[in-house]
Amino acid sequence: MSRLSRRSFLTASAALVASPAIGAVASSGIVDVVIVGAGAAGIAAARKITAAGRRCVVVEAADRVGGRCFTDAGTFGVPFDRGAHSLHMADINPLAKLGGVAKLDVYPAPPGQRLRIARRFAREGEMEDFLSALVRTNRAMGEASRGKNDVSAMQALPKDLGDLRSPVEFVVGPYGTSRDLGDISAYDLGRLAERDTDAFCRQGLGALIARLADGLPVLLSTPATAINIWGRAALEVRTTRGLFQASAVIVTAPTSVLAAGKIKFDPALPKRYVDAIAKLPLGSCDHIGLELAGNPLGLRGDELVFEKGTGNRTAALLANVSGTPLSLVVVGGRFGAGLAAQGEAAMTAFAVDWLADLFGTEVKKAVKRTAATNWAKEPWALGASSAAMVGGQPSRRVLMEPIGNRIFFAGEAAHETLWGTVNGAWESGERAADAILKRYAPAPAPSGRRRR
Repeated sequence: MSRLSRRSFLTASAALVASPAIGAVASSGIVDVVIVGAGAAGIAAARKITAAGRRCVVVEAADRVGGRCFTDAGTFGVPFDRGAHSLHMADINPLAKLGGVAKLDVYPAPPGQRLRIARRFAREGEMEDFLSALVRTNRAMGEASRGKNDVSAMQALPKDLGDLRSPVEFVVGPYGTSRDLGDISAYDLGRLAERDTDAFCRQGLGALIARLADGLPVLLSTPATAINIWGRAALEVRTTRGLFQASAVIVTAPTSVLAAGKIKFDPALPKRYVDAIAKLPLGSCDHIGLELAGNPLGLRGDELVFEKGTGNRTAALLANVSGTPLSLVVVGGRFGAGLAAQGEAAMTAFAVDWLADLFGTEVKKAVKRTAATNWAKEPWALGASSAAMVGGQPSRRVLMEPIGNRIFFAGEAAHETLWGTVNGAWESGERAADAILKRYAPAPAPSGRRRR
């Protein structure tokens, strides 16, 4: 048996750093499918394709998998989901079921939410009024989606919301979709599936996606720079590390990244795809993490709290995440985007002051470690989640159509009823993979009578 010398150890370590990958994969070559992006959609597609025995490679621009699902376990010493945290519709969500396969703890979120009015919680009757206003708003969006002409979600709001209008606007808009209601298509919002029966992953949703990527052929820190589609025999995907040839490509990059031209297409994408991408921009939704020692808010684990405010300078609180001292203050929409642009210090100051206004100034003394996200500045995300502009809802259907049956788009933006969700991204990745695998299916046996 040969001994591992210090020199050979350092050489091997340098090679791993120079070409980071999760599974055994070359940095160039010929494969059946190239998948651009190792977020939820890309991982879902790769699992399907490899399970069918086909060769694929996932090229990821960042130095980690997960995309907008990212669990940071170092900042607070407990899992901190910097991106998506909830698994919506847990009873039918495929990721909730895969949590057990990955040997991670996926558990149901506490039912309902609470409303804070100044320094007290809403009474039973006040809470019923708030929930009724949310139900009437969702119903109004559904009715608007059946109209002849699309309007903004703000125009479709019920007119009798009274002093509940501001919290309803925040819950349905910035908190639920990452954009203000005036910037969202009522058609798009009306077709969004209800997001009840949520679940959380105790180790973090980003950790779940990363676990499901184990063993897949993923190349990290390898941005795709160009996709050449002029070849008849194969497509070419150029990366910063090499060139891949494939029969099909699945592009899962966020719409804002595509709109920024970070991946060049040769020839250029058809105009209808360019227009569709432009009409599905990513909004703003960020997490401000606060370590609160001693549970100064007196809330249970994973308790969700909204504020009955009077304007857009508001947030949501997810307290004591998975029973830990970590709480998340969630900001979004135009106010959240403006706050994030001011930097992490401004975001933390807002979150602490906001909690102090609602729960008392003693909260400030309990704040220990802090952190804040800024997805608009993440170079391979450039935002949180997609929301169609007025008149842009049909753009999702456009992205669901392959180009020449060889280039497929996948991700939460390419789902008509689960956009803005991780399960929507996962389902779109599986759908693209299924469509490609059908091309490789064996031809059916010829029918007819056997000759005697």
